[in-house]
Amino acid sequence: MMTSQQLADELKRIATTQVSDITRAVKEGQKSIALNEVRDMARRLGLLADAFDPKSAAERSEADGASVAEAVDDAQAA
Repeated sequence: MMTSQQLADELKRIATTQVSDITRAVKEGQKSIALNEVRDMARRLGLLADAFDPKSAAERSEADGASVAEAVDDAQAA
């Protein structure tokens, strides 16, 4: 089991890496890469959340997958 400090460190690492990649892609005008990075960040955060609550992981993944897909579709339409 992770300590709260380990969890905080992992969240910071994921956020820092992914936001950096998203920012770079946006600055370069690479919308599809930026959207892929958003999807990757959602996936990584979901996996981390599932590690803490594996019982509801299947339920949450179905709902989260639909939410992320809708958000990405909305962003692509814009």
